[in-house]
Amino acid sequence: MGLFDHILLGIQFAFSGTAFFGVPVTILMVGSGFVFGVLVGATPGLAGPMAMAIALPILISLFGYEAAALLPVMGFLLGVMKGATLGGAVPAILFNTPGTPDALMTTFDGYPMTINGKGREALKTAHFASVSGDSFSDIVLFICAPFLAIYVEAYLDLPEKTALILLSLTFIAAIMGQSVIKSLIAVAMGLFVAFIGTGEGFYPRLSLGINDLNGGFPIAIVVLGVLVIGEVLMTIHKAREEQTKTGQIEQVNLSKSGWLSWAKRKAMMPHIATSAVIGTGIGALPGIGSTMAATLGYTIGKRRHQARKTPDEAAFGQGAPQGIAATEAANSAVSGANLIPVLSLGIPGNAAAVFLILAMESIDGINPGPGVFKLPSEGTNPEMIMVFGLFTLMALANLLNWVVGIHIMQAMSNMAKIPKQLLMPTVLLVTLTAIYAEHASMLALVWLVGFGLYGFIVRLLGFPILPFVIAFILARPLENTARQAFASTGADPWFLFSSPVAIALMAGCFFVISFSALRRLKHDAS
Repeated sequence: MGLFDHILLGIQFAFSGTAFFGVPVTILMVGSGFVFGVLVGATPGLAGPMAMAIALPILISLFGYEAAALLPVMGFLLGVMKGATLGGAVPAILFNTPGTPDALMTTFDGYPMTINGKGREALKTAHFASVSGDSFSDIVLFICAPFLAIYVEAYLDLPEKTALILLSLTFIAAIMGQSVIKSLIAVAMGLFVAFIGTGEGFYPRLSLGINDLNGGFPIAIVVLGVLVIGEVLMTIHKAREEQTKTGQIEQVNLSKSGWLSWAKRKAMMPHIATSAVIGTGIGALPGIGSTMAATLGYTIGKRRHQARKTPDEAAFGQGAPQGIAATEAANSAVSGANLIPVLSLGIPGNAAAVFLILAMESIDGINPGPGVFKLPSEGTNPEMIMVFGLFTLMALANLLNWVVGIHIMQAMSNMAKIPKQLLMPTVLLVTLTAIYAEHASMLALVWLVGFGLYGFIVRLLGFPILPFVIAFILARPLENTARQAFASTGADPWFLFSSPVAIALMAGCFFVISFSALRRLKHDAS
């Protein structure tokens, strides 16, 4: 059977199985996963990967390990992944608190728009850009998955992948914050924390003999502590200062109208198109992730906006809708392309993809790898049929996103009516509960509060937060890739300069840091 036959069988398989009230259970799972994902993403402290981690064992206990269970379980997880990416923009825009790490850049322009009474317009902008980027990414995935992943893998060997991660870290350090030195210190701190208790040695590193540090710090504790708890403490600190100065705490004021005209949508399309391409390209590269895509999309969009904006338009960082569009299109475009290395190579691109692979490995049906896309000489390839069933579910999730997503986001805007002095302790309690539910340990709460205090202190000192978080996330892929590259090159200490591509990427590291430092010195001098 040919490729077209496999596509038809995959679509048919997605709509088969048990039905409730005439609707196939797989379709119900996609819809419920999407709604749940938006709600989770809109709640600070409950990011999509955490919800997927909690949901996966429950779903497997309900549906079992047979191949027929794969599409319902994967449909729910894909719905959560897409919904959480969209929902993460809600608290970022309304409360200056990113629901997910990749929504951090959305706060730069979303929250100023909310302060200026344009919160609803900002939400609609985020939805339009997010669903546009996600749809583009899914189309690229459907068409190019077998070819693009194999092409990338063929031209980026281990030394080049190591150099690429280093370039990502230096790029983040160069563009974030007001000081390159502070950004580099933040990157160093992120790497240091990630290296505690990890590695391939017989004894855990840097654990100081403390058994609880032997396994290192869990990613959810570090990221939520620094991003969410730190922001909650900072918000409470600012609210206390406001109350001291004015006798009252400023509350968010949303306008009743928030119409996003077609003219405004058309004006944002260049930013959305550029960021969608960036997010799709980065999503196809294992280990880079949506946070990097959002940062690149925002940075490139900022340069374009500075060069072409009219005097009456707000600049990036001061409430520009284009800033929201550039960020949301980039981080949403990662979710579809992220499945390219997952399905073709079995390599996760981010935390959410880890749970997708875990579901595939736990349930019969798909063994991720190049064999998934091989056409048999006779009969059918069941794995390929299953993959096209997954593509069908992703298309349905996108359709839900276009139709239902904006209404759920608008419903979430009612959260702005909750007084800040009540909301922030609630967010704190939900975050503590989520971490305790995942780890069932009081020590995990101690670590969480500790990293929250760290996030609060570095905010007070003017250090950027994102370089620390990204360095922590990329530290382990960096070490693993570097170790493998070192071994594969025969213990060559100069493996980072073993090919023209690796040399070009390393040269990019030095260029990015030097150029950014010189540009800021020139700016300060003027």
